[in-house]
Amino acid sequence: MRRVVPIGPYHPLQEEPEFFKLIVEGEKVVGLEINIGYNHRGHEFISQRKTFDQVTFLVERICGICSDSHPFAYVNAVEDLAGIEIPERAKYIRTIVGELERIHSHFLWVGLAGHFIGYNTVWMWVWRYREPLLDLCELICGNRNHYAINKIGGVRRDIRKEDYPAIERVLNELEEKTLMFTNAILDDPVIRARLEGVGILTREQAIAYSVVGPTARGSGVAIDVRKDDPYAAYDLVPWDIIVFDEGDVLAKAKVRLLECLESIKIIRGCLEKMTEGEIEVRVDEIPRGEGIGRHEAPRGEVFHYVRSDGGKSPVRHKVRAPSYNNIPSNEVAVVGYSIADAALVLAAVDPCYCCTERTVIIQDGKVIGGGKELLERSWAKTRMLRERYRR
Repeated sequence: MRRVVPIGPYHPLQEEPEFFKLIVEGEKVVGLEINIGYNHRGHEFISQRKTFDQVTFLVERICGICSDSHPFAYVNAVEDLAGIEIPERAKYIRTIVGELERIHSHFLWVGLAGHFIGYNTVWMWVWRYREPLLDLCELICGNRNHYAINKIGGVRRDIRKEDYPAIERVLNELEEKTLMFTNAILDDPVIRARLEGVGILTREQAIAYSVVGPTARGSGVAIDVRKDDPYAAYDLVPWDIIVFDEGDVLAKAKVRLLECLESIKIIRGCLEKMTEGEIEVRVDEIPRGEGIGRHEAPRGEVFHYVRSDGGKSPVRHKVRAPSYNNIPSNEVAVVGYSIADAALVLAAVDPCYCCTERTVIIQDGKVIGGGKELLERSWAKTRMLRERYRR
């Protein structure tokens, strides 16, 4: 007999509001219905009412964990539109901050994964050593999060030579502890039993669902914007793509842990090769045109499209976050596993729902409205409530 087990809209194992209907037979999951749409904040709409420079700060707020990734992709898009070439030093600084964010995002995921399976030692370890990393972000950018480092034409802050020893000290500690986490997780029979062979997404399924980031690389798909379409300093320093073929939750964990070591390698390479020079070029106006910007965020490719009519604000700004690709793959990854495994499988793609929200209304598989219709429905409800309370 089939039954429905709801996860959400508010659930302790998911960081943000979402609603999954698990269709189960006994303890076995045989189907999944995904419902999101609780977090939409209208960033694309707001962007058209901000100056090009103000939008950089707006898109930082799309996601707190990816608060460098969205402005990174956005400035890439505007620079593509305007044909702007940024100074080499700015490329290195952008890359350093982007990789620091990748490490802290992966640490956050690994710690939560440990907490979700009841292995709180992993959680405490990883989050303890995430703290000096966030302090390092504050040293470089002035903030532990929402770094405000990117700007059209370069970066807002330089990295001081006297801070290099502190950066290297933290990198050495992170490298040591990442190796410790990795060995502890891979050697623990309970963790392996809990994660190995669970939530398998095959290579064929990964390609069919167009998944990105560690979700794809954990299923044997070697895609990474930093290699496939190099930008910033990613083609100026040596590093490798981490890929595993198993496609299970353990493979995704291994990808993220080993990517932290690659990020440390990238940061060291940037510090070694970065020469003195300007960190920005002057940008007086943005011409008419359109551009695209891509960045390999911790969860995968984030994509920004910007169109300008020559004015002070974008006339169109489209954002596609990696979770938009990755979340639907749970439809196949969760099937065949137990209810106890379901929350782990759903969290294995490191979903970010506030990055993903859309303004398209779908009913019975058909698009019945877009942003304008959604606004009109919202305004109509406001008018109805206003009239009700007046009486």
